[in-house]
Amino acid sequence: MKYTVWKLYTSRLGLEVCTNVLMANGISGMIFDDPEDVTDLLNKKNQYDWDYVDDSVRELAQEEPAITVYFDRTEEGRKNLEMAMACVEAIKTKKEDPDSAWARMDLGRLEMEISVADDEDWKDKWKEYFKPAHITDRIVVKPSWETYERQSEDELIIEIDPGMAFGTGTHPTTTLCVKLLEKYIESPRDVVLDVGCGSGILSMAAALLGVDETVGVEIDPVAVEVAKENVELNGLSDRIRVMEGDLTKGLDMKADIVVANLMADLVMMLSKDVAKHLRGKAIYISSGILIEKQAQVSHVIRSCGFEILEVLEQGEWCAIAARLKEGNEAE
Repeated sequence: MKYTVWKLYTSRLGLEVCTNVLMANGISGMIFDDPEDVTDLLNKKNQYDWDYVDDSVRELAQEEPAITVYFDRTEEGRKNLEMAMACVEAIKTKKEDPDSAWARMDLGRLEMEISVADDEDWKDKWKEYFKPAHITDRIVVKPSWETYERQSEDELIIEIDPGMAFGTGTHPTTTLCVKLLEKYIESPRDVVLDVGCGSGILSMAAALLGVDETVGVEIDPVAVEVAKENVELNGLSDRIRVMEGDLTKGLDMKADIVVANLMADLVMMLSKDVAKHLRGKAIYISSGILIEKQAQVSHVIRSCGFEILEVLEQGEWCAIAARLKEGNEAE
């Protein structure tokens, strides 16, 4: 379906003023480009808000405030577009009146752009960049819309549709976690707990590596549904249970291996609780950690009763494998 894309360049004050005028005239469904939102993001309020921000995100803080509306290419959509344009012209007229309070407002340049977009252009554009990929020597991740021929009998294939959940499986932190799972899974009886399972990629990797029981825990209900769909898509529902939950609140289970691909500050926050959910070989695999934070994270993990077994690195990321020392198990 095609849309007419209308974009109005304004100022931070103009976002509020123009929005009020547009809404008063029946225009809704607006999208806002507000550089102050990016500034708020960069000035993180909590230590665990983010570890890494790409330069392209920082550049957004310098962009001009704007309002964008997608209008259906129907008669009603055409009338709404004309109304939006008329609203802007009315604002410009008021600003030109030296006796009006509007004349003293900084509303930016109030220039409009019109273009045409197809919803397929933006809705599925990202799919062009998600292709079948080896994330380890043995495991291949393929999107559900791509075909892939197994190259050898040893290959393990995970089919995935990430939907609105984090995780196509191709990020270095996922690869590092899977490599460590390959090493430390030794028996079908090993129980794996996947904390913050996202799209379910690590849970499915554990099952394909031979584990009979894996539990994926996720606080985001949308991700829970996506993960469940992916588990079913791969025919692993009998070995993987996905649940909405919080490791720190009311989760009553113990596992031989806990894997947490999160971010450095969350890994540090959760390490004490991870210890409470380990049994047997008591392996803790964590990633989402920038190499520059590896020493800090390792120190916290050790302080929670673990010994560091190894650290894997890929690019600017690392993953840590640790074992809970005897005598540190929770009752």
